[in-house]
Amino acid sequence: MKLMIAIVRDTDDRQVIDALISRDYRVTRVASTGGFLRRGNVTLLIGLEPDQVQPVLDVMRDACAPPDAGQNRATVFVVDSPLFEQI
Repeated sequence: MKLMIAIVRDTDDRQVIDALISRDYRVTRVASTGGFLRRGNVTLLIGLEPDQVQPVLDVMRDACAPPDAGQNRATVFVVDSPLFEQI
């Protein structure tokens, strides 16, 4: 199991979340604040299987708006998750 931690601009969160949910991925949204320019960000937590990582990245690339000069669309971390349980 993998845990994807995706930090996206708050202007893109609805499009990204809707695109992921429409493809049956589960997403948890956490409001957050960016560093340098203090722009609004949203952190998305997505649990997925290893073979789902690339398709989710592709969905995110399609759903995020083009970035401003010197900015990124999203920052994504993928880490191993030895335990996943829904209670």
